[in-house]
Amino acid sequence: MPELIVSPNDNKKYAQITLDNGLRVLLIQDPEANKSAAALAVNVGHFDDPEEREGMAHFLEHMLFLGTEKYPTPGDYQRFISQHGGNHNAWTGPEFTCYFFDINHASFEEGLDRFSQFFTAPLFDAHLADKERLSVDSEFKMKLRDDVRRLYQVHKQTVNPAHPFAKFSVGNLQTLEDRDDRPVREELLAFYRQHYSANLMTLVMVSHAPLELQQQWAQQRFAQVENRNLIKAYPDIDLYTDRELNIEVRATPLKAQRRLTATFPLPGVDRWYHLKPLTFLAHMLGYEGRGSLLSLLKRQGLATNLSAGGGINGYNFKDFNISFQLTEKGIAEQDTILGLMFQYIEVVKAQCLEEWRYDERKTLLDLAFRFQEASKPMDLASHLAINMQHYPEHDIIYGDYRMDKLDTQLTRDLLGSMHPKRLRLQLVLPELETDRHARWYNTPYSIEPITEQRRCRWAAVPKSHELSLPGPNPYILKDIKARHEEQDSEVPQVVFERDGFRLWHFKDSEFNVPKGHLFIALDSDEAHRTTRAAALTRLYIAMLLDDLSERTYAAEIAGLSYNIYPHQGGLTLHLTGFTGKQQELLSLLLSQAKKRNFLPRRFNDTKSRLMRNWHAVRNARPISKLFNSLTATLQHRSYEPLRLAAGLETVTLEELHEHIGRIYRQINIEAFVYGDWLRAEADALARDLHQQMIKLSAPGPEVVRELVSIEARGTILRELPAEHQDSAILVYYQSRRHTPEKAAMFSLLNHAMSSNFFHELRTKQQLGYMVGTSYVPLNHYPGLMFYIQSPVASPLQLIEAIDQFIADFSYALMQITHDQWQSTKQGLVRQILEPDANINARAQRLWTSIGNHDNDFGLRQRIAEEIDTLERADMIRFIVSRMKAKVPDRLILFSCGNQHQDHSVIEGSSNIEDLNRFKSETGRFSV
Repeated sequence: MPELIVSPNDNKKYAQITLDNGLRVLLIQDPEANKSAAALAVNVGHFDDPEEREGMAHFLEHMLFLGTEKYPTPGDYQRFISQHGGNHNAWTGPEFTCYFFDINHASFEEGLDRFSQFFTAPLFDAHLADKERLSVDSEFKMKLRDDVRRLYQVHKQTVNPAHPFAKFSVGNLQTLEDRDDRPVREELLAFYRQHYSANLMTLVMVSHAPLELQQQWAQQRFAQVENRNLIKAYPDIDLYTDRELNIEVRATPLKAQRRLTATFPLPGVDRWYHLKPLTFLAHMLGYEGRGSLLSLLKRQGLATNLSAGGGINGYNFKDFNISFQLTEKGIAEQDTILGLMFQYIEVVKAQCLEEWRYDERKTLLDLAFRFQEASKPMDLASHLAINMQHYPEHDIIYGDYRMDKLDTQLTRDLLGSMHPKRLRLQLVLPELETDRHARWYNTPYSIEPITEQRRCRWAAVPKSHELSLPGPNPYILKDIKARHEEQDSEVPQVVFERDGFRLWHFKDSEFNVPKGHLFIALDSDEAHRTTRAAALTRLYIAMLLDDLSERTYAAEIAGLSYNIYPHQGGLTLHLTGFTGKQQELLSLLLSQAKKRNFLPRRFNDTKSRLMRNWHAVRNARPISKLFNSLTATLQHRSYEPLRLAAGLETVTLEELHEHIGRIYRQINIEAFVYGDWLRAEADALARDLHQQMIKLSAPGPEVVRELVSIEARGTILRELPAEHQDSAILVYYQSRRHTPEKAAMFSLLNHAMSSNFFHELRTKQQLGYMVGTSYVPLNHYPGLMFYIQSPVASPLQLIEAIDQFIADFSYALMQITHDQWQSTKQGLVRQILEPDANINARAQRLWTSIGNHDNDFGLRQRIAEEIDTLERADMIRFIVSRMKAKVPDRLILFSCGNQHQDHSVIEGSSNIEDLNRFKSETGRFSV
């Protein structure tokens, strides 16, 4: 077997074997892995669904979790994984299904035993099959108002109906119903036997265990998977016939979108993975710097964004999409946009076939591979299990990065496929005139032919002399390596502090990559003092990012990225990437941030886009609305999207410029430099930033983060409008103190409850697809929430089910053994103390600690120690006193679905009718 190509930065050991039954296995020994993990991918997806049983592959994925011959109890697998510090999931795609889990090392062998039973001896219990259809149906209904699904279905209905892509992928009660002499369970069994075969499976195992031992485990557990010697062959049918080409599909979304997409149909491209011609062409056509198509469209006020290269792909097809986010003007001048697009394609044809351009893109992938960072074991396993289905043995890892050479003829041929007489257009706009509806999701759409007259309009667009490809990228560095510097501390240290300014530094010595992270948090009392101020701050950030995009595009392409985002006290700049050019990029970002000269057209377009996005929350899933509203209800300086939209509606450009001035009148800066930054560089950066701050602003205090206290308030209710057939509920319990002891109690309670809550309310009671619990610390104060979105139960029924679960759980705690209790605690401790997988995870954790004033970076250790001391009696007392009280202190957010309007309502101690009044009159915690 050819030797696996791995990154020079990868210290793991690998072995590839093929079991006697044909199942291919990749074994990975990682001494630094914090958990063990496994993933199994099978070359079966919704393309394999029987014509009369759409959704069968997805239904099968659900059923495999619900009991096997050796472990027949439903929910037992989930409880075992959770109890031993792990996670699990699965997904079904067009051609593949992937199952995966992680778990603590000591429990990996038993976890494998349970996992392998999915593929050797599943039960497919008839009673559970009836119930799980409801879960699939809930998943389907949950996304009835999801525009991605709604538009995806339109796409499916406008391709060649004989192609397997046209099938409905999710399934529902209608497609999975029992029929005369055809119970769905029997067809499920037949589907499993017909399609699940060892020779179509790939398995990846990651552990600190030796490869020889892992090989024994694989052979003992997976050699029993039946090999039916299946030969995979999807039909050799074109995705688009002449009838489905040269058309414009017009569809109306629920959320306010303005998108025009040109699709060029290509054959399957997997065989060219080692050349990546479409990666190169997407790099050329998606260029955003000066001279680009997007730059021209922005200046003409026609589009705000462009993306190139995306689109569906499969065994014999690939859509190459060029998509535009339109302005109001762009909606009226779509043919101008398309005419300029074809002009730019001609520019690319004429200028891109030069080796140095291809080599730039190749260099970036080479650097990414050379300094490849570790990922979590479960992510690695699931990713490589799919890669094994696509790449030869030696390229399972390298295949994603491999870019051998510019194949001039192939690239020219692919560009030649991008012409006006062989394409499809998709226009997504609200309030279009349509004449039909997509099945299942009821999406309104219409189909119009692309006429010769329209192509003539494209050709008649005056030729632009502004379009050109970029010169060599000055930000690309080839000869880079991580530097060494002795450290006198194992945690970040403050290296520069003045009034209103503090900078932390920590030189990485573990991950060995020449990358750095720079965080600069700017606090200003003016930034989020009111709803209107918060809306203006978000508009400022959006305008700044828009203004920077063209100037910084070359840097982003070269592996330097940045983001600017709001927080309760102001805004944060986060810059990451290769350190060689970070200071150069930072100087550019800071020089632009201080300017107040935004253009009126860009202001109007950006303001409109922000308001559309905020108004789009009306059509979000009910449970998503509740998640978003939790922070807005409790955090003093957090606001809901619709309130932000209202605050922004009458804002002028002059007012924005004035607001920027107010933000910088008095600021507090906390910064953190981490990674391949030397101490001397951090010192110099600190002095420079401080000097800039002095010139720009007066020093100010850190903005106090205030949180509404619900102590002694009983059950507080807040109802949100649903605009959906499902009901949803979120029940939140808040700690009265922010101490390691309380964090330990709330996080352990969540960890102990989560899998049981899911099994009881989703698997057994089938209340909905979105069912769960979560540990929610807000402004340092621990919290616990329960949530459900349900197509079958009203909010009152949901809160009754949640309360009953809480009441029963204290009894369930009494029944578990001492060993099970200790195992539950240790599983959570391992999660909390989980080592950082890579430099990105480390940077984010340390920055979060700085933001939480965890200045010795020991809070998670203290929480872990408190967990270790907790006894079951402590948790039972807490549940009885805080959660089973006659009128517990809690916040209930809920929305009543359209089909539950006539049901009884929830009763509580008080109702939030006016959110502003509630937040202003209720006591607060200050941090």
